[in-house]
Amino acid sequence: MRRLARPQPRDPRVSVARGLAPAQAVSQARVPLTSAAQTWADKLALDAAVAGYGPHLAPLLADEAVTDVLVNDPHVAWVDRGEGLVAHPLALSGDELRALALSLAAAARQRLDDASPIVDGTLPDGTRLHAVLPPLSTWPLISLRTSRRRRLSVDDLVACGTIAPALEPVIRALVAERASTFISGATGSGKTTLLSALLGLVPTDQRILCIEEVTELRPDHPHVVHLQQRRGNVQAAGEVTMSDLVRAAMRMRPAASSSANAEAAKSVTCWRP
Repeated sequence: MRRLARPQPRDPRVSVARGLAPAQAVSQARVPLTSAAQTWADKLALDAAVAGYGPHLAPLLADEAVTDVLVNDPHVAWVDRGEGLVAHPLALSGDELRALALSLAAAARQRLDDASPIVDGTLPDGTRLHAVLPPLSTWPLISLRTSRRRRLSVDDLVACGTIAPALEPVIRALVAERASTFISGATGSGKTTLLSALLGLVPTDQRILCIEEVTELRPDHPHVVHLQQRRGNVQAAGEVTMSDLVRAAMRMRPAASSSANAEAAKSVTCWRP
């Protein structure tokens, strides 16, 4: 009887070990090669899974021009690329939108449920998260503000017109003299960006303590410590307030530079004599 030919081994390493040229071995094995586009898609999917964005929001946040993504209902997301909010269609159910909000809160290591329906947090990539659950709202609400990938210095802010050239010496003198400085402004006006730039002027032999409700400050400085307040658990235990963190900071070497990034009402409570 005629003997059947032995099929070529599918593992190209075996073929190469038997003397076949590597290129021919790979060709015979028909190993599918991953395209650059598929590799990029796999990366986006992995990033989305880690951050909790899901396949609907991940492509939006992958756009470096996007600064804010707001989800008011399962059918539309509002996206800001620096020129105002623009509607972007979504295809989610109410349950899927709620699951997305819970996933984002978990990625930010925060609690979000019926007993605690409002959450503020920072996602692993630095994106600021705010979410609200019904019945406080008609649908689950998600607000995402991306973190700037490039840290801006005072020189950058002067160059782009955020800081008037005449004020630059004053700002630098405030930091050099370690003067108490209060920065205020509307949402999105650049308070965090300005404060981060000012902290970048602090000499490198000094320690910076950033005390915040939600970690946002990322100054360009080699010695930075972040302290973030913590809400209580289901039993209302374990809460750590801004005032608690300020008292703790005073024991982390009194000569350290401290900064607080908080709402105005809490700032008054935090810094009162």
